[in-house]
Parts: sequence; structure tokens; C-alpha cells
Amino acid sequence: MRLATIREGDGTRAVRIDGDEIVDLGAPDVGAVLRRPDWLPWAAGAEGRRDPLIGCEYAPLVTAPDKIVCVGLNYKSHIAETGATTPAFPTLFAKYRGALVGACDDIVLPDESESSAVDYEAELAVIVGRAVRRATREEAAAAIAGFAVLNDVSVRDWQRRTEQWLQGKTWERSTPLGPWLVTADESPGPSRRITCEVSGDLLQDGNTDDLLFSPAEVVAYLSTFITLEPGDVIATGTPAGVGAARTPPRFLADGDVVVTAIEGLGEQRNHCRRG
Repeated sequence: MRLATIREGDGTRAVRIDGDEIVDLGAPDVGAVLRRPDWLPWAAGAEGRRDPLIGCEYAPLVTAPDKIVCVGLNYKSHIAETGATTPAFPTLFAKYRGALVGACDDIVLPDESESSAVDYEAELAVIVGRAVRRATREEAAAAIAGFAVLNDVSVRDWQRRTEQWLQGKTWERSTPLGPWLVTADESPGPSRRITCEVSGDLLQDGNTDDLLFSPAEVVAYLSTFITLEPGDVIATGTPAGVGAARTPPRFLADGDVVVTAIEGLGEQRNHCRRG
């Protein structure tokens, strides 16, 4: 099952995608759907207003998650290209909800990035479907509602100002999430292609089987010290090919078109603009 959040007028609404149609679910976003205890059978069986899928404007999949937690250095290929030491535990940082944009929205490149060092990072996003704390790996896997595409756009010069990455990772209107959630019962398996193109150049071409820590391992680890809530977003890291690791570096520029895709989960197409 595919669920999405679309814009309508001044608001948003959650929908189920049935072929070339959308079915209204009577909720403001996918996060609100996931907060229902019976969300999976309810969303599968809901019969609201039907409209054509074509022409829909995608909002961020979850418009106001309680938490956005991200994992760095989680693809073996990316660890190798950076020359970093393989971490024993997940390397974590956070984003705030103001960073999120929809799957076809503009990515805003901040004027404050002195060297224009804004980088792309294709990522598999985990969307939490039930509250979970101190979970086993099996319990963590069961708490995953599904998966989506995310681009962890990073302002590298600000990221490198200190050993803490936050200031380079959560610029407003920088992080596309969507277009939709594919539920865990229909989700990609352990081996799915993940790619990122910038203005026609294929710069990242990896596979999710290269993950160091699996989605279930990450959920279990996070749940040790925080309660994960329905609608929380976890970005699981990026494969090799980021702009900062290239010679010369390849960063995003005003007018670039970024296409981020994961096999079985759809694609994002975002224009970059200064702002």
C-alpha cells in the first residue's frame, strides 16, 4: 500500500494511492494516519473521495514529525570514500521539521554557504508506525510502518565548522521527503538500488544491501534512549558518490535538477534555487 500527503488549497490531506487514483483518508497527513492504533487495516479499507493521481502536488510525507533522526556513515562504500573509521555504533544527528519539503518542491540553497558547498545525499527513510521503547530487533522491525525516499541535503562548509554536524544538516526547505510511504508489508527487501542524478549526471548509484546498520538495528538502537512515536522519520545514511568526496568536488548550484530514486519507492525531482 502507498500513502501520500498532498496539498489542497491552503492545507494538506492524506491519501491512499490506488493505481492512477488517490483516495482521501480524512486526515491532514500520513503522520496523523499512523497515529491511529488500527491505521493499517483502516487505511487499506477507507473509501473516501476519489481523484486522479496525475497533477497532485506532494507535500512532505509527514508534515510535522515529532523527531527526524539521521544516521551518518552507514554505507560501507561511503565510509570508504570519506576515509573514515567504520563506526561501532550508529553515528547520529537530527533535523527539524522546517527542513522538510515535498518530492517535487524546490531545494533552497542558502546564501550563507560561503563556498556554495551544498551536497546531495540519497537516503532510505524509515517511517515509524507505532510507539516503541527498548525494542528488540524483532520488535523494532514490527514498529516500522514503511519506507520512503529522502535526500539529506547538507551544507558542508557549515557542517564542518565544528565536530557537531547539526548546523550543516537542517537548513530550512532543504530536505525532500516522499513522494509516498510504501508500507512495510510491500516494502523493498534488503537489496534495492538507490540513485541520485544532478542535472542529468548519475552521481550516486548504490544498493541498500551496503548498509552497515539495518533499519531494524537503527530503530532498536534509538529506542534504547528515546521513545519513537508514530510518524517519526529516520534517515538511514547515503551511499558513495557524494559531491564532497569527488575530485574536484561537485556541489549543487542554482538551477540544478536533482532526481533521487529508490527501487520500489519512487523518485523525487527537485529544482535548486538560491534563497
